[in-house]
Amino acid sequence: MTAATLSPALADTVLTRFARRRLAAFAVPLAILAYLAYAAMAFDLAGLAGRARMDNAAVLLSDFWQHKTHVTRDNRSGALRVAIDGEAKGTYPPDRLPGWIATQGDATRIDLGQGHVVTYDAQGARYEVPGYGLIDIRPQDGGLHLTAPQPLPDWINASDSRVSVTTPAGRFAYTRSKVETFRYQPGWALFFFTLDSPFHYMSWPEIAASALWGPRLDSGLPNVAAMARDFWTNAMWRHGDVIWAMFETVLMAFLGTFGAALAALPLGFMAARNMMPFGALRFGLRRVFDFIRGVDGLIWTIVLARAFGPGPMTGALAILLTDTGSFGKMFSEALENIDEKQVEGIRSTGAGAVQRARFGVIPQVTPVLLSQVLYFLESNTRGATVIGAIVGGGIGLLLTQAIQTQKDWEDVAYYMVLIVLMVMAMDSFSGWLRRRLIKG
Repeated sequence: MTAATLSPALADTVLTRFARRRLAAFAVPLAILAYLAYAAMAFDLAGLAGRARMDNAAVLLSDFWQHKTHVTRDNRSGALRVAIDGEAKGTYPPDRLPGWIATQGDATRIDLGQGHVVTYDAQGARYEVPGYGLIDIRPQDGGLHLTAPQPLPDWINASDSRVSVTTPAGRFAYTRSKVETFRYQPGWALFFFTLDSPFHYMSWPEIAASALWGPRLDSGLPNVAAMARDFWTNAMWRHGDVIWAMFETVLMAFLGTFGAALAALPLGFMAARNMMPFGALRFGLRRVFDFIRGVDGLIWTIVLARAFGPGPMTGALAILLTDTGSFGKMFSEALENIDEKQVEGIRSTGAGAVQRARFGVIPQVTPVLLSQVLYFLESNTRGATVIGAIVGGGIGLLLTQAIQTQKDWEDVAYYMVLIVLMVMAMDSFSGWLRRRLIKG
C-alpha cells in the first residue's frame, strides 16, 4: 500500500510521523554536539590545553619510578655536596661518594652514562654531549660566558645569569652562585636503609650472611633486629609513620562503617512499615535518612572538621554520619521485605516483640545487612584516604603533603601502591568473612 492509495488525512499522518522520526534522528546528535560545544566553552578546554605543561608532567611521571642524585658545587666556597633528591638526610659522606663521581683537587668529574660527562673545575664547568659537542661555561664580568656549537638547540636555555641543559641522561644548571647536575637512576633510593646505616653499603648476599651468621654490627642488638630497626626508622621513607597512617585509615573506615551499622539497625526497625505502626515517626525518620544521604560525605567531613577539629576520629564520625542515612534506608527496606510467616509462627508460641525480632526477623535479614555493611567497609577504606586528607589523618594526609611539595613524587607512588594493596587486602578479607558468616 502506497501513500497514493491512502486517504488524504491518513497519508498526512503517515508523512508527519515519518518526518518527526527523521527530525528526531538528526536532532539528537545535533543536541549532543551542541552540549559538548557548550561544555568545552564553559570549562575553557582550549585555555586548559594551552596552560598544560606536558614537560613538567613528564618529569613528575618519571619521578614515580626513578630517583635523582644532586651533585652541587658552591661556586663561592667550592664545597661539593652529593645528595639523593637533594635532601640533607640523603647526603653522601665525602669519603663514600658514588662510583660515577670522581674528585681530584678542585676538579669533579661526573659520568652521567651514555657518554655524557660533566666536569667542574676552578674555571667553571663543562658538559660533553655525544653527537653535539662540548658546552663550556665560565663566569666573566659578573655574568656567564657560554661556549657551545651554534645554533643552540632547544634543550639548552641560556641567559647572562643562568645556563640550563636537559638531556636524556640528566639535567645540568649553572648560575653565579652554584652549579648543579641531576643524574636520574631507576628505583626508589634508600628504600630499605639510609646512608647512615651500615647495611646500605652491603649487597643482598652480604646482608643475608650478616643476618644469619655475621658478627654483630651493633653490640646491643642482633643484626636482624638492627636491620628491622633501621628499616622502621628510615628517615627518607618514614616506614613507621606510613604504617601507622595506614592503620589510622583502616581504623577510620572500620569505626565509621560499623558504628553507622549499629546506629542504623534500631532506626531501620522504627522506619519499617511492618515494624512501626506510627506513620508520623516513620515519615520523619525516612526524611532524616534522605537529608543525611542528600548531603555528600565530604561536606559532612568539612563541617565536622570545623566543629571538632582535625584528627582521625573526626573522619570516623563523618563516615558514621553519612553511612547512617544509607544504612537506615537499606535496613528498613530489607525489613519490609521479610517473610511474615516466620514471624507469625514465633508469635504463635507467645513470644514478645523483642523475641520475634530476634528469632523471626534478624535471621532473615542478616545475610543482606552483613553483605551491605562489608561492601560499604570496602568502599569506605578508599574514601577514608580522601577524608584523611581533609581532617589531617591517615595515609591521605601524607599523600597530600607529598603532592604539595612537588618533589617527593616517588613518595606519592609509594603511598598509591600501599593504598591499592590495602584495598585489595580489604576486599579479600571482606569476601572471606562474608563467606564464613553467610554461607558457613
